[in-house]
Amino acid sequence: MVASSGGCRGWIKMDEERSLKLRRLEEALSFRFADIGLLDEALTHRSYSHENPRLPERNNERLEFLGDAVLSLCVGHMLMEKFPSEAEGNLSKRRAALVNETPLSDLAGRLGLGEYLLLGRGEEASGGRMKASILADTLEAVIAAVFLDAGYEKATRFIRDLFEPLLEEDSLYSRFRDFKSELQELSHTRFQATPSYALSGESGPDHEKLFKVQVTIPGAVTASGTGRNKKEAEQQAAMKALEALEE
Repeated sequence: MVASSGGCRGWIKMDEERSLKLRRLEEALSFRFADIGLLDEALTHRSYSHENPRLPERNNERLEFLGDAVLSLCVGHMLMEKFPSEAEGNLSKRRAALVNETPLSDLAGRLGLGEYLLLGRGEEASGGRMKASILADTLEAVIAAVFLDAGYEKATRFIRDLFEPLLEEDSLYSRFRDFKSELQELSHTRFQATPSYALSGESGPDHEKLFKVQVTIPGAVTASGTGRNKKEAEQQAAMKALEALEE
C-alpha cells in the first residue's frame, strides 16, 4: 500500500488497486465510506499485520470488539419491536441465535467479505477466507467501521437491512440455537455441574476434515457430535445431549 487514495486513519496509504477493490465492496454493502481506511482496517486480519511489520500494528480485532456491542444493541432493539410481549429470557435466546458465528458467517459469505480480506500467508494457505470464525469476526468489524464512519443511526440501518430478513424466518431459532449455552444452563440448574467437552476423533483430508467431540455431564448424560470444526462438533454434541435429557 503505497499511493494515496483517500483518508486512511493513519495507515500507510493504500494503492489504487486496493482502493478500487474496496469501492466495489461498498456497492455490495450498499454503504459509501467517507473514510475508506476504516473498511480496509475492518478487513485486515491479525495474521496479515503480524507478517507486515512495516505497517502500523493494526488489525480488525478492536473493530470486532466494538462491532459485537453495536450489533447486540441493534438486534436487541429489533427483537423488542418484533416481539413486544416476549419475556426477557426468550428475547435473549433469540438474540443469541441471531448474532452467533453461524448466521454472521453466512451473511459475510453472501456479501463476499472473504474475497477482500488481507490475510497472512499461513492463514491464506489454510483456507482462512472460508473460515466461519474469521468471516463472522470480519462482519462485526465492518459493522463497527460503519458505526465509526457514519454514526449509530446509519449503522442501525445497515444492520437492519442485513438482519430483518432473518427475523422473518420461522425456523431461525431452531437453525441458529446456541445448544452449548442451553446445555450449560440446564446442567447448572438440574445437576449443579458443568458439561465437559473432549475431542474424541478426527477423520478426512485436511481440507475436508471432520471432528468428533464428546460431551459429558457426570452421572447424567454423555453424547457425541461431529462437525467441520470443533465448535460445530461441540454444538451438535450439546444438541444430542439436550435431546437425551428431554427424553
